[in-house]
Amino acid sequence: MIHTLCNNTVKQYARGMILMMDWKPILPNDGTPRYLAIANALSEDVRSGVLKVGTRLPPQRKLASRLGIDFTTVTRAYAEAQSRGLVRSEVGRGTFIARTSRHGAQPDLERSGAEDLSMNMPPEPTDPKLIEAMQQGLDYISTNLLGLLRYQTALGGDKDKIAASSWLSLRGMVPKLERIAVTPGAHATMTAILSMIADQGDCILCEKITYPGIRNIAKLRGVSLIGIEMDQDGILPDALEKAIKQHKPKALYLNPTLHNPTTITIPTDRRLAISQIINKRGLQLIEDDAYGFIPEKAPAPLAVSSPDLTWHIGGLAKCIGAGLRIAYTVTPSAKHTLALAQSLRALTVMPSPMSMALATCWIEDGTADQIRRFIRSETAIRQNMATKALEGLDFNSAENAFNIWLRLPEGAARAEIIANMAGRHIGIIPSDAFTIGGNADEHVRLCLGGTVDRDRLQSSLHYLSHLLMPGSFLTG
Repeated sequence: MIHTLCNNTVKQYARGMILMMDWKPILPNDGTPRYLAIANALSEDVRSGVLKVGTRLPPQRKLASRLGIDFTTVTRAYAEAQSRGLVRSEVGRGTFIARTSRHGAQPDLERSGAEDLSMNMPPEPTDPKLIEAMQQGLDYISTNLLGLLRYQTALGGDKDKIAASSWLSLRGMVPKLERIAVTPGAHATMTAILSMIADQGDCILCEKITYPGIRNIAKLRGVSLIGIEMDQDGILPDALEKAIKQHKPKALYLNPTLHNPTTITIPTDRRLAISQIINKRGLQLIEDDAYGFIPEKAPAPLAVSSPDLTWHIGGLAKCIGAGLRIAYTVTPSAKHTLALAQSLRALTVMPSPMSMALATCWIEDGTADQIRRFIRSETAIRQNMATKALEGLDFNSAENAFNIWLRLPEGAARAEIIANMAGRHIGIIPSDAFTIGGNADEHVRLCLGGTVDRDRLQSSLHYLSHLLMPGSFLTG
């Protein structure tokens, strides 16, 4: 059990609130991230009655000073507590212990602690006001619960398509509603598209270093992948032209903005060159625009210059949250939309109405854009941290990428690095998962997002830098 110290007598606040400015949790030294330890201590004190409904917690800076930790760690702890329904924030007044949620439900710590570090995750919001805005969307879900438990259309109704159109306009796209499909995440959408356009034994083209998801989907469908050579601007047009002639592919797959894992963004002139080739050859394009909504000024999607050939997939996993499992897909034509509906109906029946409704609600009230802007800001901060901590090492990075693509120094092996970084709460994936054809080189994808806070991330980056210093036991 986590105990707390309360040095002063709890006083009654003039407006009926309880003031406990001297609440100070004792944090365990068991490796638990400090922000979670604070939130857990708060939860325990609410459960035991030490902190009662209406108790005003210490200001974040004051508690940070008292505990001798960074202000942002306390901010994240309060945000975590708010996401569990333990506290509420009032602008200009402070943070207070909240009443329990409807029917006395308590946070499920096992569920909230589950995290797949193999995934490239965005950093999680820490601002209590933003989390409160996100939670308000659940009021809409609750009010419309029965309707959202029914079977609905395979590609979303007009209300959701209009919200999707508004969101897609952030990428400079203005497709007709008949070409918009609300789909159950990018992964399921790509599976459905491949099942439509490629048969077993066919091939599709992709980047030589590519997203592992497309590898798994292609394998499932019995479709082979042909990797196209790349430079610092993405796939090479000449190599693309040659591969089309040689392999007669059914489609080209690209992740053109903040490419996973290399962080490359294909510049406008290269995009136009690629579009010119696929337009001439009539080659369909699967454009995975998972990260395109994050940068402030990302190049226009290839779908803009090749609209009649492109399946543009604007997933919400990276720019809002993976748990939604929603993507906004723009098809090459209304006819393609109907075909996609049939394919998805066979695979998944429909996107989750609850997730779809929540995404629409957040887009309509501006919460989705707040989340996107937070991710943009936080990724830039974390990339800056990584650049400073890993100075002298060879890696690809970009201002709003969720990861870096790190080339290991001579003598270091990716398996050893991954083993030595175990328990650091940072996802490290070897180049084997991303390489199409040939042997993988000594690269790793180092993820900077997820639940890890800045303090722990900073510590882990410095530890990794130490491991890779010349003369260390991993580099000989």
